[in-house]
Amino acid sequence: MKLKMYTLSTCPWCRKTKKFFKDRNLPFEFIDYDLAPRDVQEKIAKEMMQYTDHIAFPFLKIDGQVVVGYNPEKWEAILSQKQVA
Repeated sequence: MKLKMYTLSTCPWCRKTKKFFKDRNLPFEFIDYDLAPRDVQEKIAKEMMQYTDHIAFPFLKIDGQVVVGYNPEKWEAILSQKQVA
C-alpha cells in the first residue's frame, strides 16, 4: 500500500491524521505544505487541483484514492478493501 499525504505543520486535524496512521503502524510519506519550498508548494497545489477545485488539508492519496480532510471512516473503508484484495 502506498500512502502519501500533504499536511500543514500547524493543523490539528493534520496531526490527528498522522497519528491515525502511526497508531496502526501504517507507513506513509508526508510533506508539510507550509514548510515546503515555494516550488514544491506549487507542485502540490497543482496536484491537488487535479482532484478537487480547492486546496485543503489534510490531503491523502491511499493507493491512488484521494481523501480530502480528516475522515477516519473513509480511510478505514479504503484500508479494509486493501486487506481483502
